Amino acid sequence: MQPDQKAIQAAAEIVYAAMPPTPQYCWPLLCERLGAEVWVKHENHTPVGAFKIRGGLVYFAHHAPTGELRDGVISATRGNHGQSLGFAARRYGIPATVVVPHGNSVEKNAAMRALGVELIEYGDDFQASREQAARLAQERGMHMMPAFHPLLVTGVATYSYELLTAVNDIDVAYVPIGLGSGICGLVAARDAIGAKTKIVGVVSAHAETYAKSFAAQRIIESPTTTQLADGMACRVPEPEALEIIWRGVDRIVTVTDEEVAQAMRILFECTHNSCEGAGAAATAAAIQERAKIAGRKVAVVISGGNVDREIFASVLSACWGRGETG
Repeated sequence: MQPDQKAIQAAAEIVYAAMPPTPQYCWPLLCERLGAEVWVKHENHTPVGAFKIRGGLVYFAHHAPTGELRDGVISATRGNHGQSLGFAARRYGIPATVVVPHGNSVEKNAAMRALGVELIEYGDDFQASREQAARLAQERGMHMMPAFHPLLVTGVATYSYELLTAVNDIDVAYVPIGLGSGICGLVAARDAIGAKTKIVGVVSAHAETYAKSFAAQRIIESPTTTQLADGMACRVPEPEALEIIWRGVDRIVTVTDEEVAQAMRILFECTHNSCEGAGAAATAAAIQERAKIAGRKVAVVISGGNVDREIFASVLSACWGRGETG
């Protein structure tokens, strides 16, 4: 069940106790590049550099007072969900453990440890880490915090509510899909206020489970080989998220790692914001569909800015993907 306007507004009160609303800006140079009125929602401006913090705050606000989290919380992540968990857990004085796959972002790992998280590396992808986290939850008697949950959707829907109430009559909004909370939150916020905005999901061309499942109207697993958009590296889709996406999303666009790298460069040049791969994916899709959006009012979500310094330097110097450093 989608959160309604009252639920999203109540979630916003929880979020705003820890952080202010993030801005949405219409950058002239970006508009010129895309030939459209482009509004950028800056979720890279949160205290953890990503939108996930909103869901974590709302999830803990509902569960912590019951005492069910007192023995600790565990989850799996590629980084931003784990930072959300760590940020919220620290506010409530609750032990937190996060499982990440081997080869995860060095700086996201460091950020989670700085928040007091016990970090465990396990598996080759997010799904393997997710399954290990569930096993450890049983063994240690900890609360398993999912990466997709109605409370997480309600929390992250607050950024879409901010965007859609601040900018009227957006024709189309592009949003990246990881496990699905962000796009489901956008669907909920749009429906709650009765906006007519068409929603376009964006996935990596190297992690196509949601694109394939959307097209086939059934769950289709797909391997993840993206080297840049780790926030979208999902091998198995979330059934509940798919149901919402099938009902409320206009289409799904796939973007390659090279298109994402190009979008990271363009966003830095036009807005001087740093974006991680998944954070630039929505812009990459808008660039790909430039002819479709010409002259229209468009929104793109920068879902996060947590990119490792060496990777970002390589991308900016256009050396990424060639084994060179910046």
